[in-house]
Amino acid sequence: MSREEMNGLTADELAATMRIAATKLQEMGRTDLMLHALGVPLLEELRTEAAKGKLSPLVITSDYRFFLPGYGNKEVELQPVHKAVYLLFLAHPEGIEFKRLGNYRDELTRYYMATARLMDKAKIEESVDHLVNPLDNAINEKCSRIKSAFSMLMDEYSASYYVISGHTKKHVAGSHRTWFERLKVITLPRHLVQYAP
Repeated sequence: MSREEMNGLTADELAATMRIAATKLQEMGRTDLMLHALGVPLLEELRTEAAKGKLSPLVITSDYRFFLPGYGNKEVELQPVHKAVYLLFLAHPEGIEFKRLGNYRDELTRYYMATARLMDKAKIEESVDHLVNPLDNAINEKCSRIKSAFSMLMDEYSASYYVISGHTKKHVAGSHRTWFERLKVITLPRHLVQYAP
């Protein structure tokens, strides 16, 4: 089939054509050619997309415990500071740049005070100062711990939806200026986030 003929097909027709070609390559024992045609980056993207279909809800209780009913109701074990960071990013599905965390200082402090009710306010504020300081590595350490907590409970493709990960957004102003926002986001569909009484 020529490129021109393929350009005239709908997405559903293209998918059906791909299915036929993939089945034929499998029958011929040439899955190596299928992998070469798709490429590893696309294959990784497809595996992540496939994981989307089996995502568990994330239940957050009134005392800020995180549970995954789809994984035997296992609890995601996190310290109050990690929970505060996570709640901040959950509240901002559009994403936040680490270098602009200072703009969210008050909100992050509120989440931390809610998750660490018995902790001294001065210590909470000191910890938040470290988190929002762009020259401090504290936020990266917290995100790494969050990633580890989810990765212990599920495969890496499913975990990619629950963790705080990078997303680069390109902006073009006029014809001479391009800049990138390096946003950090949680890609878990928000309808899967449930707050229990």
